[in-house]
Amino acid sequence: MDFKDTIIALATPLGVGAIGVIRLSGDQAIAWVNEVFPNKDLSKQAPHTLHYGRIESNERVYDEVVISLYKGPKSYTKEDVIEISCHGSPYIQESIIQLFVEKGARLARAGEFTQRAFLNGAFDLAQAEAVADVIAADSAAATSAALHQLRGGFSQELAALREELIHFASLIELELDFGEEDVEFADRQDLEDLVNKLLDKVRPLVASFKAGNAIKNGVATVIVGKPNAGKSTLLNALLKEERAIVSDIAGTTRDSLEDEWVLGGIRFRLVDTAGLRDTTDVIEAQGVQRTQAWVKKAQVILYVVDVSVDKPEDIQATLLEMAELDIPLILVLNKVDENQPAIADWEAMGFPTVAISAKFGQGLADFEQTLLDVVGLNQVSNSGTMVTNLRHYEKLKQTQETLEEVLAALKSNLTGDLIAQDLRYALHHLGEITGAISNDDLLKNIFGKFCIGK
Repeated sequence: MDFKDTIIALATPLGVGAIGVIRLSGDQAIAWVNEVFPNKDLSKQAPHTLHYGRIESNERVYDEVVISLYKGPKSYTKEDVIEISCHGSPYIQESIIQLFVEKGARLARAGEFTQRAFLNGAFDLAQAEAVADVIAADSAAATSAALHQLRGGFSQELAALREELIHFASLIELELDFGEEDVEFADRQDLEDLVNKLLDKVRPLVASFKAGNAIKNGVATVIVGKPNAGKSTLLNALLKEERAIVSDIAGTTRDSLEDEWVLGGIRFRLVDTAGLRDTTDVIEAQGVQRTQAWVKKAQVILYVVDVSVDKPEDIQATLLEMAELDIPLILVLNKVDENQPAIADWEAMGFPTVAISAKFGQGLADFEQTLLDVVGLNQVSNSGTMVTNLRHYEKLKQTQETLEEVLAALKSNLTGDLIAQDLRYALHHLGEITGAISNDDLLKNIFGKFCIGK
């Protein structure tokens, strides 16, 4: 791939809007814009400045624009960058882009501006991936996690881990060079202490992925219970709209209904399901099967109970089955407007319990707080580094496994060459996260998921 030419792309979404922003990056960016911007000589202007004027060529005025001027290396890509803010007409945007293509600019590939920034040393690969996460973030928690990674918090932790590991790996490698002289440069106890220290840092990062992935992709929250318990009414109450059909007829919900809901800066993916019961209705039976499948994929289960009908012993067997899944479950006692339940009897079943009337909105504030407490992401999202990227998680998991092998080798008094090999693997896995070790296929896969113009 050629990263020496000048690229161009629309940096704002396609479609009609107030303005559109066209971005150029490369050695010819300033010179080519200068040729069609007669109002000022951009080559003589200070960087990080804005300039108003016209884009015109061959007596044709394309548009009145604002030029943002960035001179490398103090730019996003560390190359000369021009951003043209024009009117939001797709025709105008396309005409301006075509003008520069005719001058020799190449249409940028997906993510190529950020890829150039990475290759030119503006930031590492983990930070580059965070750019896409910031763009895609749709909740306060997801934005916070992505910005933390973009600012380099995650990368700094990895760099510190890798630096400590490199020190001891180099001593082990030095021993191998003097193998015939039986010299030991790396104290085995010090190395064991270091590996334990590194594992104490890596394991929490690996463990944080479950919460980080939920913050990034939303918490799968499945609403289950018997027919007519008020599951759809609860969904509508949370979304504050009539999203699901509500009826006194049991079994109204035959299929799963999904929607998104943001609470406390965290996105929840709510799934309203068919009621759990034995049925001879073929369609309803399929709905029950889908409910059971959703329960197994859930990150939190909301079991809704109609307290005007059911007692704790009526659902005890079902709850015991769900408890075996080891998924957080909240017992939602619904219809308290019809019957006041003995809360202590329900709490004795061992699940977080909250009493509500979904129909009248009673108790929903307590329910929301209980949900946040059970999921725990409101605390986690504000507590520093969190792994949200599957690729990072897999590499950290491999690092953890390799370090544990190093530890086992040290305790078994294995030879230095075997320990050195495991240390190399650990360094390799950490390096792949930040891009210290990378390949073209990896970069193509990562940046190919970006939007054009970023």
